[in-house]
Amino acid sequence: MAASTLSLLILSVLVFLQKAHSNKTTCHNPCSRNKLEVRFPFGFDNNRCSYPGFNLSCNDLQNQMILNLPNTGNFTVLNINYRSQTVTIKDPQNCLPQKFMNSSFDLSESPFIPELHDPFLITFLNCSSNSTTDGSELRHIKCLSNENFTVVAMLTFIYESSSYRRVPSCTELKTRVAVPVVWYRSDSVTRLKWNVPYCRSCEEDGGTCGFKGDTGMAIECIGQRSNGPLPRSAKYGIILGAGIPGLLCIVGIGSYLFGRLKEYIGGNQPTTELSTSISPGPSVLITGLDAPTIESYPKTQLGDSGRLPRPNDNTCPICLSEYQPKDTLRTIPDCSHYFHANCVDEWLKMNATCPLCRKSPDGSSVMTPSSPLSTSSSSTSTPLP
Repeated sequence: MAASTLSLLILSVLVFLQKAHSNKTTCHNPCSRNKLEVRFPFGFDNNRCSYPGFNLSCNDLQNQMILNLPNTGNFTVLNINYRSQTVTIKDPQNCLPQKFMNSSFDLSESPFIPELHDPFLITFLNCSSNSTTDGSELRHIKCLSNENFTVVAMLTFIYESSSYRRVPSCTELKTRVAVPVVWYRSDSVTRLKWNVPYCRSCEEDGGTCGFKGDTGMAIECIGQRSNGPLPRSAKYGIILGAGIPGLLCIVGIGSYLFGRLKEYIGGNQPTTELSTSISPGPSVLITGLDAPTIESYPKTQLGDSGRLPRPNDNTCPICLSEYQPKDTLRTIPDCSHYFHANCVDEWLKMNATCPLCRKSPDGSSVMTPSSPLSTSSSSTSTPLP
């Protein structure tokens, strides 16, 4: 038990050291109470975190992060996804269509690019309040409408098609407007992405992007995983966690056999009473679980919201990484502790106990070597209590 606890402690220290190294490029969050994580390429220039072409600041009154784009203006930052290299933004005026019509949505001097490879061509129509503007091809623009008229938008190729029946009470405001993004949920929210600096493969492999030196624009990946599904430190920890108890067991059995061999060679046969008093008790060797047993444990894939069964348990105890949306978790049924599936699968292959509570799940096997007093060796396989 003490050896297993020591091995788990070594595992945690190794992973903690890796995380401390990999997170050294974390940037200062301009909004102290905002929950968004600020890393490269966002942040401030004096931290060598900010990439040129935009600025990130804070609206202290509303505790909102503000993204300023040179030719487009300010937007509220709703979400930053470092793996997909996307940022979700909201127009403070709640009227992106107005920027599209005025051609003021310009990303040319920023590192951000539209989420769409080919922009939509949109036609905006001004319709009288008593006209019929129902139809799946029409989108009502509330921020440009009032009680006297309604502004609608539709794809230009539908509007210009011969089969479309135009509404007589509607007039063109502007046609063939290039809209490079999709605006979500309302007329105010959209999403941008960036390709430079390219950090996607680094982030997907568990690393953190940052500037390579104190000057220049060269990028490096820090804390990247080795080739394989687990970080190198987690692999070392699992090997140590499973190897130390096994090594101690082998040393104990070897010492006992060597002592018995020495007694037989010396011709000193111990009496039954003496052997009973000094011989060690049966050694117990706990083996790992087989693949079918591991696969029988329930797996859960987190959704986009990243909601967990227990919100306070938001970190994998093996690799010490926070659970992210789309991560796959595996739960040990007997104790309901859950971990990253890749992490706990490797652990259970070599150690049948739960990494947290040390409880042996159903399906583990206990191998008890023969008693030193028996004349023939025997082994049993029983579930641990």
